[in-house]
Amino acid sequence: MDLLSFQKAFLKVSRVGSAAQLKTMKQVCGSSKLELAQYREVAALAQFGSDLDAATQALLNRGARLTEVPKQPQYAPLPIEKQILVIYAAVNGFCDRMPLDRISQYERAILKSIKTELLQSLLEKGGLTNERKMEPDTFLKECALPYTI
Repeated sequence: MDLLSFQKAFLKVSRVGSAAQLKTMKQVCGSSKLELAQYREVAALAQFGSDLDAATQALLNRGARLTEVPKQPQYAPLPIEKQILVIYAAVNGFCDRMPLDRISQYERAILKSIKTELLQSLLEKGGLTNERKMEPDTFLKECALPYTI
């Protein structure tokens, strides 16, 4: 899957509908669609320059990271469970305090050190319950520390 098709999948539901997506992917990407749409609107207006309040700056910051995350090396697509983990990290703010140029390093670090059992748990039918979020949250937070400013 190339970058363009991954971003399209990230932003909208397939033609078949959301029934074709894994429950976990739907959960993880749900709020990101709105955030990306808001980011694009605000980014277009912010070009004209003006003082931005903290909420607008946070929206621009999160949007820049959400657009950085789907980038993958050409001819090296990530398996769906790894895509879910990387998107989950961005959507839940683990990348918010990272410089944009360090996000790909962070992604490689989490994908290199993630336990296979944790990745497989992302594919389970029940989706991400509050109970199931505890382990990835702890893991992602620990991995993010060296990359944050």
